[in-house]
Amino acid sequence: PYDDDPGVLRARLSCGHITGPQTLTDYCRIQLTDGKAELRCPLCSEQWSYTEVRTLAKLTPEEQQYFEETLANNATRKIIDIKNCPGCDWLIERSDSSNLSVQCTICSVKNKEAFHFCWQCLREWKGHQPRSDRCDNDGCSNKELDLLRDCATVILQDAGNIECPAVRACPTCGMLIEHNTEKCKNIVCSRCNKEFCFVCLKLTPDCLVTSDYYIQCSAGVAPRQTSFPFWRNNQ
Repeated sequence: PYDDDPGVLRARLSCGHITGPQTLTDYCRIQLTDGKAELRCPLCSEQWSYTEVRTLAKLTPEEQQYFEETLANNATRKIIDIKNCPGCDWLIERSDSSNLSVQCTICSVKNKEAFHFCWQCLREWKGHQPRSDRCDNDGCSNKELDLLRDCATVILQDAGNIECPAVRACPTCGMLIEHNTEKCKNIVCSRCNKEFCFVCLKLTPDCLVTSDYYIQCSAGVAPRQTSFPFWRNNQ
């Protein structure tokens, strides 16, 4: 992803990689568009500070405003259950994490009738409610839940050859995590910093009451997950 034009002045980033200002700007824009709240190197995944990117990418005042606002919005979306209403584009917070049907009060007042939209496919709600799996719109599905359901299995060779799904959702915050199959069965979530067992999905202190880092859990292998926990970052 980095340019090799000999006429471009380059800078060395904190991770050690070198690139030009425009390439750095373009790559960070892609991350922001993807909803990322952190800027990371595409080669080594090290995090860059916004101050570093702003300086080395030589961001214009307009670009700085876009970067700062988008980073803040992306971070907010990760912290609380919040999305844009497809009817009015206002930010709406979901109060019931078990119900995909969400009412927008702004659209309801404007249209003089209740307006509900699907939290999953972000279209006007179709079908009965409440529902936690999907609405009746064609193609409504949760891609992350699909991955949890359909992912391959891996064998944790260093932990007694335990076989379990290759992808798990953190039991605290719901972030999707893959195990590299090396060393112990426990893993630390990079978002909430909670350590949990990849096999039984208990937090590590609870798992270790009756088990160990490198042996089968007394509770066995937890089944594939079918939902995400509702999480706020003050938990």
